[in-house]
Amino acid sequence: MKISVIGSGGWGTAISALLCNIGHTVTLWSWKKEESDSIRTHRENLEFLPGIVLPDGIIYTSDLAIAAKAELVVLATPSAALQKTAEQLALHLPAGIPIVNLTKGLCADTNERFSEVISRAFPSNPVVVLTGPSHAEEVGRQIPTTVVAASENQAAAELVQNVFMCPTFRIYTSSDVVGAELGGALKNVIALCAGIMDGLGFGDNTKAALMTRGLAEMTRLGVAMGANPSTFAGLSGIGDLIVTCTSMHSRNRRAGILIGQGKSVREALDEVHTVVEGVYAAESAYNLAKKHNVEMPIVAAAYRVLFENASPREEVLTLMRREKKKESEII
Repeated sequence: MKISVIGSGGWGTAISALLCNIGHTVTLWSWKKEESDSIRTHRENLEFLPGIVLPDGIIYTSDLAIAAKAELVVLATPSAALQKTAEQLALHLPAGIPIVNLTKGLCADTNERFSEVISRAFPSNPVVVLTGPSHAEEVGRQIPTTVVAASENQAAAELVQNVFMCPTFRIYTSSDVVGAELGGALKNVIALCAGIMDGLGFGDNTKAALMTRGLAEMTRLGVAMGANPSTFAGLSGIGDLIVTCTSMHSRNRRAGILIGQGKSVREALDEVHTVVEGVYAAESAYNLAKKHNVEMPIVAAAYRVLFENASPREEVLTLMRREKKKESEII
């Protein structure tokens, strides 16, 4: 199949290599010609995926009109660039071409899920969300990985399952797009908090509590927005949460560690030197919690640390001193 991947960051590069190795004809689009030329010359993404030699056969371009000549399109842009890129791509992509979104997060301006943004730009194209525990660094090295293809269009989800699946990349399908997307976005907020706990010097007990109660908050908001609660017990929920909260591949965790160690949010983001999606998602999740009248104390604490200069250590104490609850009060 002729597939175009829009976005040559780590994830876009890794998925291009995977699809090319399966046998598909792959075009990888970069927003800068210099970046496209560098990857073509070195057969390696020196900035975002160093050390992984890309297979022969990938076509490199910075022209969206060329990238739009495909039977299937994969969006792998940073969250802040997704809406603008989708609108530009819509000028060239024919109706009916399936679109697979890899970008995790929520739209900073409107708090929308990205499938909503994409569907607005492409009203006549089926949209599939591909999400789950999947570090680009490991997918690029062909380490066994399992994810979910979620779509309201079952045929499109099954197409993606058939096209992407191989011995190192297993895919399940789901019809719960809301749950799958919220899991992929909200786990970044909890991972940022997990990093802060590490930076503060707290231990495994703290992280386990954070992840468990964070999952409760994710589920609570998801149900309020129409998701199936069981989705959060799957790959796009707890699966992605585990991998992002525990791995140093996670930009969100790394940024959190720096904040916990005393650096400002700006200093932490500059040091990580790449997009930290959890910062944007924290603001959107905070706004959505208020909109849907959902209690999300961990998200609220993260918001105060990130946007109101609150002390991380004091926010932890505030969470620990909250009123007594029954654990079953999850939803």
